[in-house]
Amino acid sequence: MKIKTLIIDDEPLARQRIVNLLNDVNDIEIIDQCATGKKAIQRINEVKPALLFLDIKLKDMTGFNVLE
Repeated sequence: MKIKTLIIDDEPLARQRIVNLLNDVNDIEIIDQCATGKKAIQRINEVKPALLFLDIKLKDMTGFNVLE
């Protein structure tokens, strides 16, 4: 069973770097990428990922706000 993973970062290059690193990990399934905290909260509630790669400082809120 693969680990459902969500990548949340407002910088496209940072998201792509994480994707590139995770592509070699067979147990990880990247289900989506989000550039804003608002979209991240929506997707977390929809897909219930087991793993988050969450930037601390997003344009619209902090990573801690997303976790709340």
